[in-house]
Amino acid sequence: MKRSVLLAFFLLTSLALSAQNFIIVDSEKVFKSIDAYNTAIARLDELAQEYRQQVDDRFAKVETLYNQYMAQKTSLSASARQARENAILALEKEAADYQESIFGQEGTLMKKRVELIEPIQKEVFAAIERYARKIGARAVIDSANNPTLLYADPEAEHTQQIIATLRK
Repeated sequence: MKRSVLLAFFLLTSLALSAQNFIIVDSEKVFKSIDAYNTAIARLDELAQEYRQQVDDRFAKVETLYNQYMAQKTSLSASARQARENAILALEKEAADYQESIFGQEGTLMKKRVELIEPIQKEVFAAIERYARKIGARAVIDSANNPTLLYADPEAEHTQQIIATLRK
């Protein structure tokens, strides 16, 4: 997998360099220039904080029950100990499942992120494509997501033009 990613990167780089017809865009800067994106990120941060508190509350409840159990463990019968342990484990599993349902790959927060961010991403990527086609660029390099970019001619940087294209 790494090999094919590296090969694709080198092919793209050599194509871009040989064609001398490429542009560089800092997509992070483009996204941060869009008010709807900043609002969506702020809303996602708020939701994450709310959800984190709910998850923390559930785990705090488990911890409280566990501490109470440990304090009373010696005075409980074997069957009462087993019942309390099972109840604590069930509550802990429920808290972990809830956490996964919120923060997991298919969780509530991820779905909300897709709902809020995906339309903005589509708009930005379409604007980048329109701009690249308009000026005849054969490749677009994202400097925000390419840590191997060691040098970029300032004339190849077209982030502000993409932002202007989005605002039209």
